[in-house]
Amino acid sequence: MTTTGRLLAAALLTLLASPDSRGQQPPKEPPAESKPDQAKARRPVRSSRPGMYKGRRIADVMSWQGAEWLFRETRVEEEQPEAMLDALKIEPGMTVADVGAGAGYHTVRLARRVGEKGLVLATDVQREMIDMLKDNVRDAGARNVRPLLCTQRDTKLPAGEVDLILMVDVYHECTNPETLLDGLLAALKPGGRLVLVEFRGEDPQVPIKPEHKMTLEQARLEVEPRGFAFKTSHEFLPWQHVIVFEKPLTSDAPARPTPPQPSGSPGGDPKP
Repeated sequence: MTTTGRLLAAALLTLLASPDSRGQQPPKEPPAESKPDQAKARRPVRSSRPGMYKGRRIADVMSWQGAEWLFRETRVEEEQPEAMLDALKIEPGMTVADVGAGAGYHTVRLARRVGEKGLVLATDVQREMIDMLKDNVRDAGARNVRPLLCTQRDTKLPAGEVDLILMVDVYHECTNPETLLDGLLAALKPGGRLVLVEFRGEDPQVPIKPEHKMTLEQARLEVEPRGFAFKTSHEFLPWQHVIVFEKPLTSDAPARPTPPQPSGSPGGDPKP
């Protein structure tokens, strides 16, 4: 089946199931919480709820049946993917991992940036997403992408070989954050970066359900104790944090998380 065929099939299944993608609400509509009947009717197709972690409710994994939402027409305006990648200063020849890549929305963009001598490792826990990703990569003519079917406990990434790991609207769905973060840290080169792009939990105006948002403080609370150093949070996107962590240059450097300081701005840190 072609990529278009897969996405049309996914759209039909999604329409029949009435999913709400990642919980996004239509513009100018009251929050779903205030309309219980409609919220129930718009519930997405997801796995059973896995539980809590450090005071945060872990979101259900977005089903492959909602993949068409990843390619919605408004996404460029809402998330500005090219501007986000510009801020990360990805260079030709890098090895980059797109973790939770879905159908490859960012994978193809990363492939162009790392060039023929670079490599994109695109992982997802759903085989259907990987199949759609392969179609999209092939249609884009990208020959420097390696699709990998991973699990929640095994990243499938090579140890110590990755320059940058990108997770866009994914980390908050991971059922075992500590195991995941340990695996990501092992995959990075010393000085390599982990980037979490997450909808701002500090801002009630961001039209996403609370469990699909994260505050900067919560992200640091979870990531830094696993051995990562916080570097910065880019706050120029309309709705999302771009949170950058780094693997220490020396493997024996102890993790010394710095408690996040409160800020008057919704994003925590100021714009770069």
